[in-house]
Amino acid sequence: MNGSTLPHWLNQRAHLTPERIALETDEKSLTFRELNDIARSVARKLRTVGVQSGSHVALLMRNSVDMVISYHALSYLKATAVPLNIRLTAEEQAWQLKDSAPALLLHDTSHETRADNLADQSGVKHCAFNNLLAYDEADVELVREVDMDDSHTMVYTSGTTGRPKGVILTHGNHWWSAVGSALNLGLVAEDKWLACVPLFHVSGLSILMRSVIYGMPVLLHERFSPGAVNDAIRQKGVTIVSVVSATLSRMVNELDAEGYPDQFRCMLLGGGPAPQPLLEQCRDLDIPVFQTYGLSETASQIVTLAPEYMLEKLGSAGKPLFPAQLKIITSQGGEAQPFEHGEIVVKGPNVTIGYYHRPDATKQSLQNGWLKTGDVGYLDTDGFLYVLDRRKDMIISGGENIYPAEIESVLTAHPNIEEAGVIGMEDNRWGQVPVAFVVQKGNHEGLGSQALTTFCQSHLASYKIPKKWVMVDELPRNASNKLLRRELQKLID
Repeated sequence: MNGSTLPHWLNQRAHLTPERIALETDEKSLTFRELNDIARSVARKLRTVGVQSGSHVALLMRNSVDMVISYHALSYLKATAVPLNIRLTAEEQAWQLKDSAPALLLHDTSHETRADNLADQSGVKHCAFNNLLAYDEADVELVREVDMDDSHTMVYTSGTTGRPKGVILTHGNHWWSAVGSALNLGLVAEDKWLACVPLFHVSGLSILMRSVIYGMPVLLHERFSPGAVNDAIRQKGVTIVSVVSATLSRMVNELDAEGYPDQFRCMLLGGGPAPQPLLEQCRDLDIPVFQTYGLSETASQIVTLAPEYMLEKLGSAGKPLFPAQLKIITSQGGEAQPFEHGEIVVKGPNVTIGYYHRPDATKQSLQNGWLKTGDVGYLDTDGFLYVLDRRKDMIISGGENIYPAEIESVLTAHPNIEEAGVIGMEDNRWGQVPVAFVVQKGNHEGLGSQALTTFCQSHLASYKIPKKWVMVDELPRNASNKLLRRELQKLID
């Protein structure tokens, strides 16, 4: 859609269905008309404090109505939102502020002290959202149309290795992500999407975009709580929830025999390969799980399992969304045959245009429109994608490739294991050997190294069995609940 424009999404939605609920929390709800009126007012106040067309504005906020308003207000000024991960250290956040050079750091009251410190370190002007509301509204004409090629958001990558990069996502990227999702999952008039993932993460942000494009209410939770999510599905009309394996496992563990109502139609599962035992448990409980695959660079999901294949292709992330393409490239650079492992490469209108002021990284990752994801997977004979692991996490032991996710899936099938994380450890003989970090369920004295090794022997080739076992209270994860293997590495270095 190069060069195309559309009416401003929120303004158009407020015109079409003004009294339809846009946003709900436990304390309040807003119609699309109310949300639009507030966003337009805040946009004019942002202009008063110096935000211009083309400005970057960093957001340091927990999940809240204010954060939703901020996203929409910035779009009215043709400014780019730069959401900051609130779980990062001050040093990490300061680096992202210096890298993105925002005109303003907009924050909530809970991050007042951190914002003061960040302003001192980076020199960025900052303002609390509540204080912003006291400003006068500038006399400025707000955007009537959005250019699909214009930047909407800059989302920093997780930064699991090296410095994170600012992923530029255009209006077109978000639009096609929403369209592709709807063409796969469908839309029904009763749809309500529960957002319990962080709004500073692309998965949470994409729900807000779908809300205004579809005309669909969002039930917003400040943070994830398995009991609260289960209650919302049962009592508040939620039909779709976005989760990752770690959060879904906690929901299932708290779920009783009553299960979920028939109106609940989609548990959208992302965040990396899911353990097979968890998927089988959901199947037995009639939980409609749809595994997905996506990145910040693809504005959320780009591959998703279609509803009719939920059971037949259990464990697959599915096929590309309608506007997208997918292929597997071998280490020799050719296109892989079915079941042959290689790097996942994707293409589509929801793929980023590049990284902010990182031309070398952009050139390396984006070639002829194809994005090199750095993830390893394969396609079956029907073209369904199976994600194995991050290429950088692969363990090479005696010339054999070992995928940590495969070992983790086996370990989480153990009745006394809550979670497991696997990394490679240097070995004089084999180059690398796997090491497993295990979180136990309760206090199980019999869960020793020998017992775990014996358990693995019936499920894994000998070279895949961990050579060292480490019992931990919890696994290190980032804000999107992805396992931080670099933190595990520190425990054995």
